[in-house]
Amino acid sequence: MRTTLTLEDDVAAMLERVQRERKSSLKEVVNTALRQGLSAMQARPKHNTRFRTQPIHLGKCYLPNLDNIAEVLAIAEGEDHK
Repeated sequence: MRTTLTLEDDVAAMLERVQRERKSSLKEVVNTALRQGLSAMQARPKHNTRFRTQPIHLGKCYLPNLDNIAEVLAIAEGEDHK
């Protein structure tokens, strides 16, 4: 099959680099890259193992209510925190 492709500069540079390293034709490099890329795109996504954070006990909370920021700052920094 014959077709015309418009390649972005970074893709063209990568293809040229691989072409020089492998001493292959542009056709071979493009076909190999497309085969590998399309295979990777069609592959099933890998299942990632779930990351779990282990909780630790930090001790008793000495503040009455952490939802009220003004109250927390008043306790932590004193009444003159403003």
